[in-house]
Amino acid sequence: MNTNSNSYTIIYASVMVIIVAFMLAFVSSSLRVTQNKNVELDTKKQILAALNVRGVKEAAAEYKKYVKADMLMSEDGTLSENTGAFATNYEKEAKEQKRFHVFECDVDGQTKYVFPVYGTGLWGGIWGYVALNGDKDTVYGVFFSHASETPGLGAEIASDWFQKQFEGKKTLENGEIALGVEKNGKVVKPEYQVDGVSGGTITSKGVDAMLKTCLGNYKSFLTNNK
Repeated sequence: MNTNSNSYTIIYASVMVIIVAFMLAFVSSSLRVTQNKNVELDTKKQILAALNVRGVKEAAAEYKKYVKADMLMSEDGTLSENTGAFATNYEKEAKEQKRFHVFECDVDGQTKYVFPVYGTGLWGGIWGYVALNGDKDTVYGVFFSHASETPGLGAEIASDWFQKQFEGKKTLENGEIALGVEKNGKVVKPEYQVDGVSGGTITSKGVDAMLKTCLGNYKSFLTNNK
């Protein structure tokens, strides 16, 4: 075949595209198990962070130490153990399957419940976890993160100073979710609200909406005294 012809060039390019595509697919498939494990480990670290267990090196072992069960909530607020795989995309499960996870935890002999939360900030997705005491009303700790919020502004929701504000706040007022974020300096119910990020109003509102919406999914459990 004439290596200088157009047909040779087209055939050569096509073969190379096929080979490269096959190699990429093979590498992606080979790495998928490792990638999934890393996502699962990072998720466990975030759950631990909501329990104020941060900076751990052996996250898998610490997770087993503190998290006693991954539960699923039924419509009447009762819990049953999740017998499926460890979940990391809680938003998808909630929307498509109406599955709502509750992590039953033990911290120094005291029961804590951790709830996944997810929403939208100024530039993209925001998410996190809220840990409540055994009374299912008082915040023990929170963890928030984001995909692309502005550094120094909306991205501050991932900072310790912002998250520490939530500790000790109440979640329910007259059976409704009252835990939330107010504009910086405009808190009127300090037992339920925290100051938003100065200059990060839209992201702060996103956190507020995220808490109201996601924790609202668990209202039957939170108000169930059993």
